[in-house]
Amino acid sequence: MNKSSLGSALRELRESSGKEAKAVARGAAMSRSKLSKIENQITAPSVTDVDCILTAIGVSDEVKAEYMAAAREAATEVTAWRLIRRLGYSRKQQQVQALESQTALLRLFQPSLVPGLLQTPEYVRAVFARRSLTEEQLERTIGARLARQSALYSEGKAFRFIITESVLRWRIVPSLMMAAQLDRLISASRLPNVDIRVVAQSTPQVDFPGHSFSIKDERTVTIETVHAETVVTDPRDVALYVAKFEGFSGTAVAGDDMRSLLEGIRDELLREQETG
Repeated sequence: MNKSSLGSALRELRESSGKEAKAVARGAAMSRSKLSKIENQITAPSVTDVDCILTAIGVSDEVKAEYMAAAREAATEVTAWRLIRRLGYSRKQQQVQALESQTALLRLFQPSLVPGLLQTPEYVRAVFARRSLTEEQLERTIGARLARQSALYSEGKAFRFIITESVLRWRIVPSLMMAAQLDRLISASRLPNVDIRVVAQSTPQVDFPGHSFSIKDERTVTIETVHAETVVTDPRDVALYVAKFEGFSGTAVAGDDMRSLLEGIRDELLREQETG
């Protein structure tokens, strides 16, 4: 099987499972029409699409490995944000949630903003308010992002976050709201399966932060740039991001030292709020 015949192979796999297209599309967080276009080879599926469809069908690990290998023939795929906007940001959040549900270890490096899994509702609203969404679209997107956070409390999963200190000082929300966001990070850092580290501005570094990225197990890396989201699956490229993540992990503050740093920034924000 190659990528050119992947759509029809997915259709045959779904039909042999006995599952209706509507149910699989819902489980894969995509529209019925999109699934139909993929199955009829009108639209080429992305690696993310294939992963979500296989998960919705409920195939064995062996079958999934075979189909994912075909999907990864083109090891890098780029999806412009304008296309994601057309899909709908709330549906995109559902797709991400479906992938995260199949991930045992999620590593996320963020030099730009607080990671979505750790954002407060007010912070989420500030992130998406600049996307020119209707109020209904905004509320759906906020709800979908917050729904993803339930994964933090799942057994058998581990989350490792590295955030640069500049993110914690970026004024995307008012001081009082940012202080609440820092409290949220402090609270989440106490979960047994969550490790949050901060790259302090005072710590000498040998690398540059570049852009944000997340690593799902050792399988895929998702990179966010100004114009698009890029998914990398070539093991050699994945290894580069793992090395970069571990490099920053070694210089970042963790545990009580990290919480003390956050508390200091939070207290600065609260004093600023009091003095007006």
